[in-house]
Amino acid sequence: MSELNGLIRRRVKIVMVGLAGLGVALTSAFAANNACDGVKVDVTKARKQQYAPLVASALNNTVKSAQVEFFTIMESGSWSAAYVSTPVAEDGVMFFQTVDGKKQFRDVWGGYAEPSEKPELVSWAKKLGAPQDLAKCFAETVTERR
Repeated sequence: MSELNGLIRRRVKIVMVGLAGLGVALTSAFAANNACDGVKVDVTKARKQQYAPLVASALNNTVKSAQVEFFTIMESGSWSAAYVSTPVAEDGVMFFQTVDGKKQFRDVWGGYAEPSEKPELVSWAKKLGAPQDLAKCFAETVTERR
């Protein structure tokens, strides 16, 4: 009987460790969602078709629209940011502002950022003119993506 109890205890420990790991993963997912509250975050076929030519144009057409890969597209008000990968540059987040109904490229952020750099990333995006919610979502997205 004690062998059975020992086996049960070991299995319970394994399950508890697994649940703890799941809790950490879910907490990170919820934190990212909270940082992006109020921001439309989708990568649909239609949005890819809309943003791919904008990205190619911002890169002086050194890539074809079909070569642009999207990690995420974030929109808030008249501002948007597309986290992209292309064959000619490192992964980056390209910011656009809609003016008179047309999206205009504003700037790009590229590289790698640590979670401790979120305040600087938010500040950088806000200096461009991006709204607070988009700036926070951008900072969360680039520091959580690994």
